Amino acid sequence: MILVDYLPHLMLIVLALLLMSGFPVGAILAGVGVGFGLLGVVIGEYPVQSLFLIPSKIYMSIGENLTYPAVPMLLFMGVALEVSGAARELLLCLQRILGRAPGSMCVSVILIGLLLAPLAGVIGASVATIAAAALPTMMAQRYRPEVASGVIAAAGTLGVIAPPAIMLFFLSDAMELTIGSMFLAPILPILCLAGAFICYFIVIDVLRPRSGAAAMPSENGRSILIYLIRSLVLPVGLIALVLGSIVAGWVSPTESAAVGAIGGGAMIFLYRGFDLALLRQALVRTMVITGMVFFVVLGAGIFSLVFRFYGGDDIAIGLFEDLSIGDFGVLAVVLIILFVLGFFIDWIEITLVSLPILYPAISQLDFSAYVGSEQLARLWIGALVALVLQTSFLTPPFGFALFFLKGAAPDSIRMAQIYRGVIPLVAIQLLMIAAVLLFPALVTILPKAVLGI
Repeated sequence: MILVDYLPHLMLIVLALLLMSGFPVGAILAGVGVGFGLLGVVIGEYPVQSLFLIPSKIYMSIGENLTYPAVPMLLFMGVALEVSGAARELLLCLQRILGRAPGSMCVSVILIGLLLAPLAGVIGASVATIAAAALPTMMAQRYRPEVASGVIAAAGTLGVIAPPAIMLFFLSDAMELTIGSMFLAPILPILCLAGAFICYFIVIDVLRPRSGAAAMPSENGRSILIYLIRSLVLPVGLIALVLGSIVAGWVSPTESAAVGAIGGGAMIFLYRGFDLALLRQALVRTMVITGMVFFVVLGAGIFSLVFRFYGGDDIAIGLFEDLSIGDFGVLAVVLIILFVLGFFIDWIEITLVSLPILYPAISQLDFSAYVGSEQLARLWIGALVALVLQTSFLTPPFGFALFFLKGAAPDSIRMAQIYRGVIPLVAIQLLMIAAVLLFPALVTILPKAVLGI
């Protein structure tokens, strides 16, 4: 029947319309998949026996994936570091180390974002974590709202793609890459971005000094060595241990995440005493975020099962073949599509639904000669996808991070001030994406050096 040829297109249209309804994404994905499966049964195009594959697909989506068990433990580690107050202590410790240098608080926030935001999991939690730790202190120290909101949005979004970010686990799975290589690929671009952001905020602080800045918090009566161990060495060491063990391949991601989770739980007792209520709070928040993430995973598994049965994988390939724009043209269109999607949906839906739909077309691209090998080319594309999504979350007027920041900020900070604060940062982001496009070695040099690929 002619209708069958259009079923995957109809699935995408229905999915797009329902996503704007506000219903849970996982339920929409599963519902559209099951609904079109039943429709296929009615018109005689989907075997009834295939419906019984859905429970198997639900199990295989998570149960047979060796890296997904690490996700809830890494999320708990991040939540525990926030609940324990380690995030705020680390922020103040970094500022104390930097002293009265221009933009010291901004520099500290960027570093905090690189260390703690990757463990927050989703963009909203990431920005909210940084805002809760930094915004009150920055306002007390007379930072302008544009500067404070800009640095928090930059730090929160930058951390979402910095290892050991949960996003990289799902991105490595979508791009058929190892966790270690996906962790290494974006490190150099991220460090370059962080350096550019830091330079920008230092220049801003020099050109427009703060009037009547409040004094920095002191730690009178404490040994500086004990203070540094407690506030800097322990949280940074825990994160470095988790990240380093995964990249080095000493243990599996799940085992490394388990150590991180135990360490995060211990941080609660170390910083806040033997408070079981705080531990329970951290566990509940972790369960909520984990449930949301894996509900989308399950829904995406059901949707993809039916979508691929109807030949959905051929949609993207056929579209780009008709355009005849070459490999770089196809890559540019894919990145633009993901950039626009990042205005409306979080990275979870993009990496689990949109990217797999586009991946058949991506897999046809041949950048081996340009980048060095087929695997390095996929790493390069994966890093570009991460950078583009991060830029999308930061870009006015629809950027996800901006709305979450407004929700976490006091009423005195207006949306227009947040927009003004992030526009220069978006320009820096776009320059970094252009640099990665022109110089793939920014992505490939570390995986080649460390893993020998």
